[in-house]
Amino acid sequence: MPDGPQELAALLAGAEYAVVLSGAGISTESGIPDFRSAGGVWEEFDPMEVASMQTFLTNPQRFWRFHRPRIDMLRGVDPNPAHHAVAELERRGIVKAVLTQNIDGLHAAAGSRELIQMHGGLDRGMCLRCGARIPFDELVARADAAEDGVPLCACGFPLKSGVVMFGENLPADEIASAFDHAARADVMLVVGSSLLVAPVSQLPAVVLDGGGTLAILTESETPYYDRAGVRLHGRAGVQLTETLALLDAPG
Repeated sequence: MPDGPQELAALLAGAEYAVVLSGAGISTESGIPDFRSAGGVWEEFDPMEVASMQTFLTNPQRFWRFHRPRIDMLRGVDPNPAHHAVAELERRGIVKAVLTQNIDGLHAAAGSRELIQMHGGLDRGMCLRCGARIPFDELVARADAAEDGVPLCACGFPLKSGVVMFGENLPADEIASAFDHAARADVMLVVGSSLLVAPVSQLPAVVLDGGGTLAILTESETPYYDRAGVRLHGRAGVQLTETLALLDAPG
C-alpha cells in the first residue's frame, strides 16, 4: 500500500541533506507531455530521426522543424504546485539541491537555485564548431529569420540550443555535481522519473549505498520501488503541497 504525505513529511523533517531528483512527470501538471509515456511524442516520432546529434549535423532543417515548435510549447507554460513546493523545500534549507532530467526551466522559474540540469536546458544557443554562446532569445530570433529555419552562428555553422540531444554526451560537470550531491544525501526524493535512463538511474543507488533513504513519488512504479523507504503515488502537486502543510503543522 502506498505511503502518504505524512510519511514523506516525517522523512524530510529528519533529513540533514535531502536532494530532489525530478523527471518529466513533475511537469505534466503544467501541460507538458511526457515524451516517453503511452501516447507521448516518441510514439509519433522516432527521436533518432528528429532529435539526435546525427540529424542535427546531417539535416539541420529537419532537426529545427521538429525543435522550433517544441520551444514555443515549453516557453508557454508555468511552474505548477509541485515545482513551487520543491523550491519552498529548498528555501527552507531542507532540500540542498534539485537534480533534474527536465529541460523546461520550470524549476528555475519556481525559484529553485541549486539546480543541476543533467540534460541541459533552454537557456542558451551554442555553436559546436567555434564554441560561441548566444542568449536563447537571439537563437530563436535567428531561427525565425532564417528562410530554412536554421539559426546560424557568425562562423556560418548551424546553432543548437543547450538541450542535450540523443547521441550527445551529457554535460560532464553537471553529471559530476549530481553524483556528488547524491553521495552526500541522506534522503533522495524522486519526483516523476521512471529511473530507467542511465546514468541518472544510478543516482538512487548511490544514496542507498551510502546508507540514505529513497522516497519515490510517481504515477507508476520504478525499478527502485521495492527499495524505497517511502512510496507515494498520485499527482505530485497535491502530494507535495500537503507535505509542506504537514511540515508547517505544530508538533
